[in-house]
Amino acid sequence: MNGRGLVQEDENSGYPLHQLYFYLTDECNLACRHCWIAPGYLNATTATSFLPFDLFVSIIREAQPLGLTGVKLTGGEPLLHPQIAEIVTFVRDEGLRLVVETNGTLMTPEIARILASCKGAFVSVSLDGADAATHEWVRGVPGSFAAACAGVGHLAAAGLRPQVIMTVMQRNQDQLDAVVRLARSLGAGSVKFNLMQPTARGETMHARGEALTIEELVTLGRWVEDELASRTDVRLIYGHPPAFRPLGRIFGSDGDGCGVCGVCGIHGILGVIADGSYALCGIGEIVPEMVFGHAGKDRLADVWERTPVLNEIRERLPEGLTGVCRRCLMKGRCLGSCLAQNYYLSGDFWAPFWFCEEAERAGVFPETRLVHGAEKEGNRLKRPVLEHVE
Repeated sequence: MNGRGLVQEDENSGYPLHQLYFYLTDECNLACRHCWIAPGYLNATTATSFLPFDLFVSIIREAQPLGLTGVKLTGGEPLLHPQIAEIVTFVRDEGLRLVVETNGTLMTPEIARILASCKGAFVSVSLDGADAATHEWVRGVPGSFAAACAGVGHLAAAGLRPQVIMTVMQRNQDQLDAVVRLARSLGAGSVKFNLMQPTARGETMHARGEALTIEELVTLGRWVEDELASRTDVRLIYGHPPAFRPLGRIFGSDGDGCGVCGVCGIHGILGVIADGSYALCGIGEIVPEMVFGHAGKDRLADVWERTPVLNEIRERLPEGLTGVCRRCLMKGRCLGSCLAQNYYLSGDFWAPFWFCEEAERAGVFPETRLVHGAEKEGNRLKRPVLEHVE
């Protein structure tokens, strides 16, 4: 067998592969200054580098016996894929649940209608400001604000209730209320406020002081959940870890669980990047050791069941977490928030999540969510050794 990180023994088949995250292309028609993957900018409507359709179909076929129930299409910009309509139609015909993350600028009424015909379709569109000047400062391309708004409108007209995603930063922090009103007027069903991750381009923005401070982020989160949410019928989600969320927002009758898409399912998710490689997630685009094999060479079952990194995550979460995450009462729900981010910053999956670590350092981590007197560090597990099998 060829591939990276694969071994021939110790199969771990106890974890169904519920969802594949397809990063359909490593190109994007926008030049977002905060992007955590930093795809190549393409001033076009069709990608030149993308996952072949037949390989996409082959991967789905291999994943279905492993428990596949849904796929997420993202990128780069997934709508750049020249066969996006065929991809979505195939997902629909296979009865798989579909999630799409898009910047919305290439959304058409036709694509929106195909998306709406899919099982449990959920589409998010990025809007980083309530006006063109703000949004396009973030996204880097003139005209992208109007195009994104039109994209949300096409989805709503097709019967979907798309989610608007706004990444909060110094430049747009005063526009959250206005973005919620805009999203509602366009027909969106929810708004999610993302933290700007210190990865790739986002790392540069953090270094330049263009991100909000940890104190500002914590205060903003309280305002969104305690005040802003009470003034609108649009569902609001603030992307801080569960330790910072009111318990009613997690466990109440109107709660939304952890509120951070994907983390609760880390044991059942695998990424597929544009060249057909299997990876922990899109982090494989910029961290080569997070690539575990290739769809053209390796059996998906072998990658899923025998990759040491994946099995280490299964075996050690959440008790392997260190620092404030180890002592957090919510670690069983949060699972470290984003192991890929932890690894990117420190070369250590088990390091505390940057947001929580900074909050503890600044004295704004909720004391009621900590186990006091617990071991602070524990056995710190460093960068795993990836075996290469020829």
